[in-house]
Amino acid sequence: MKFFVDTAEIDAIRELHDLGMVDGVTTNPSLIMKSGRDIKEVTKEICDLVDGPVSAETVATDAAGMIAEGRELAKIADNIAIKVPLTWDGLKACKELSGEGRMVNVTLCFSANQALLAAKAGATFISPFIGRLDDQNIDGMELIQDIRTIYDNYGFETQILAASIRSANHMKEAALIGADVATAPPNVIKAMASHVLTDKGLDAFLKDWAKTGQKIV
Repeated sequence: MKFFVDTAEIDAIRELHDLGMVDGVTTNPSLIMKSGRDIKEVTKEICDLVDGPVSAETVATDAAGMIAEGRELAKIADNIAIKVPLTWDGLKACKELSGEGRMVNVTLCFSANQALLAAKAGATFISPFIGRLDDQNIDGMELIQDIRTIYDNYGFETQILAASIRSANHMKEAALIGADVATAPPNVIKAMASHVLTDKGLDAFLKDWAKTGQKIV
């Protein structure tokens, strides 16, 4: 499973990138706002740092506007994935932009039917939002499983990009189901390394080592 980092913070991306934990980046208007920087400037810096896809989101609500914004965003770098919402206009924009050979990430997906439409429209990525479904007492992982089954049934090449991930457990479950990509905030990816028994075991080893009075270097 590929890891995308869901942030516009350059230092956080760089730290994970240096560890080989970054296959791409996803941004959205809220993340750009938190960064406090110009969208084109920060997106270009991310694209220069990361080889994989960098999702940059359109903000128009009509197809013509999304297409125009998508083409403008695509000028930033060759690895831009244009992000459009899963609306009827978004699907129109996806069809047009993907037909031009551009990567398109269709976002805000909350049903298997929506995911099927996105694949038919030529989406490079479909972004089902796990956490937001969980917030409504709906199992977001069931949606990932449904999409995986449908795409495998018919050989769709659209990649399942599990989004709105809130925990390390979400990452594990997405990987078990077979999501192609998971995008998560840096703190969630780093939390995957944590386990109480690892901490306990390390503490015991260090205490025993201290009793030996030895040094390695």
